[in-house]
Amino acid sequence: MNIGNNLKTLRKRLKQSQEEVAQALNLTRSTYSGYENGVAQPNLEALISFGEFFKISLDELIKKDLEKLSESDWEAFDKGDLKDVKGQKLRVLTTVVDQQDEELIELIPHKASAGYTSGYADPDYLKVLPTFYLPFLSKNKKYRSFPITGDSMPPVVEGSYVVAEYIQNWMTIRSGTPCIVVTKDEGIVFKIVHNLLDSSQSFQLCSTNTFYKPYLVHANDVLEIWKFVNYISPELPEVRMDDQHLSKSIQDLQKDIHELRARFEG
Repeated sequence: MNIGNNLKTLRKRLKQSQEEVAQALNLTRSTYSGYENGVAQPNLEALISFGEFFKISLDELIKKDLEKLSESDWEAFDKGDLKDVKGQKLRVLTTVVDQQDEELIELIPHKASAGYTSGYADPDYLKVLPTFYLPFLSKNKKYRSFPITGDSMPPVVEGSYVVAEYIQNWMTIRSGTPCIVVTKDEGIVFKIVHNLLDSSQSFQLCSTNTFYKPYLVHANDVLEIWKFVNYISPELPEVRMDDQHLSKSIQDLQKDIHELRARFEG
């Protein structure tokens, strides 16, 4: 692995000293210097911190020799064109498990949702979240529950929680799929996703409430995507009858009124 050399290369491109980087990462200079010089190997939490600070995937940080990148490669890197939409590179998804080592469903409370974009990969952030278990869901997939705000996605109302399945390969998302999309700027949003990766490296996000206009989000601005599975709501959705059921209900009501009238007149 080229972690030490890669850290040094990335730091020099930022034109920062070891002391400056160490302070930004809440490390001592000697600790960070040890990572650069190969004296010590960073743990998973440190690697995640490095990836977020230098804006590089863990796969590139661990496997690539960044010293060998050409200037055109660095230009592509700076533009974010190295985004991994197929999930083939290393993506770390931090999870919470029970005593039987089975994955639990983390619930992101409304109060904690604002910090999700920075804490989604932080074990300390996730381990204090409420968790629950739904036995009818597949044990081979990862689920998380997200809070819903606003009125853009009826019948899912504000105050509901969407349970969603983690999507590793974004290319598999079918247009028209309801998803939780976690973006750098907006945080957690629940939308109907249309996959435009092939044509524009973007997703079109649409609401079921036609008052809200669709908009595009570039893949480089997306942190996570979770496919809708079910939702928990504080309100009962409005029941709408079709013409046949409505007609029968009116006939039954008329029959009841006729019988009551007959009793009083008799």
